[in-house]
Amino acid sequence: MYTRYLFLILVVSAFIGCQSGKQNEQKNGFESAITESHRLIDSIQRNGHIPGIDVAISIGGEIIWSEGFGFADLEHKAPVIAGKTRFRIGSVSKPLTAAALGKLMDKGLIDVNLPVQAYVPHFPEKRFPLTVKQVAGHIGGIRHYNGTEFLMSKHFNSVKEGLTIFSADSLLFEPGTKYSYSSYGFNLISAVIEGASGEEFIPFIEREVFSALGMTSTCPDLNDSIIVNRTSFYEVNQQGTIVNAPYVDNSYKWAGGGFISTTTDLVKFAEAHLKPGFLTEKTLHELITSQVLNNGEKTGYGLGWFSFKDGEFLGFGHGGGSVGGITTFNIYPKDNLVIVLLSNSSDTRYGNVPGRIVQLFREAIK
Repeated sequence: MYTRYLFLILVVSAFIGCQSGKQNEQKNGFESAITESHRLIDSIQRNGHIPGIDVAISIGGEIIWSEGFGFADLEHKAPVIAGKTRFRIGSVSKPLTAAALGKLMDKGLIDVNLPVQAYVPHFPEKRFPLTVKQVAGHIGGIRHYNGTEFLMSKHFNSVKEGLTIFSADSLLFEPGTKYSYSSYGFNLISAVIEGASGEEFIPFIEREVFSALGMTSTCPDLNDSIIVNRTSFYEVNQQGTIVNAPYVDNSYKWAGGGFISTTTDLVKFAEAHLKPGFLTEKTLHELITSQVLNNGEKTGYGLGWFSFKDGEFLGFGHGGGSVGGITTFNIYPKDNLVIVLLSNSSDTRYGNVPGRIVQLFREAIK
């Protein structure tokens, strides 16, 4: 069965590649970068036994390359449709949530330097006070997943209910003294957004972020809903065979890892963060600028965004690991360049390929 699936993946990849190539020939000056980038992604998809990958490169507000590789659904032989297939984006949900927080900041409805209890009075006070900003920057001491929590299949009916997973736990450290990545911290941020806005988190982010930016394919990964173009989810077992990923219910962590999206929508989202407009300059700067620990050390993380240096080039972005999906999402302001890679396998390994692709397109710009 695995051999048959692998054969189908190769055939569909080749077909999609040919179709995409015809479209990409119109992007004068980028033919070489597209050809080599196609080869790199095709190699990852084939050699890693990844059913499906979607990739997009945007430069100066224009999508230069968008291509789907392989299958969105192996059982039904449904190919990945470039820019339309919806994948789990994992922790790339955090920048989306940070944008919702930013809208409240711009409206003067929230002060991120206040304790979280100013907006979530039912959240238990801890030994040390912790601010909204500290929680959004992973320096608040909120814990990450324990045990098999990443594979949780229980349904949670509200943000408040999701807080019960960790709300009684002690902080890992005094806020501001260490950096410790926490998806549960963003559960708390979504509760803060509800308290500050007076509205449930999902309707708020759908109106203020998704609808505002025309992100029509981004939504919560609701298990009980029919969501058109949603991919199936896979992993590779110890025998090297592609199998269905475990059943999970992401309702416990919408804000930190529960959304699905497309390359097209994430490019729209990225472009809204390349310059002020959607958010004010002050708020945008605060979101993407590294926070600083009490000892003066930079963490490399702002509010929902990693900041990084790629050689001489500064950038910001986020990765996303899901059950049945791995995402890379990076923005390079100097080049006005955005790269998005989405997959439908827990075992996708992009390695240094995203950086190599960025360099290929950067060289083509010159």
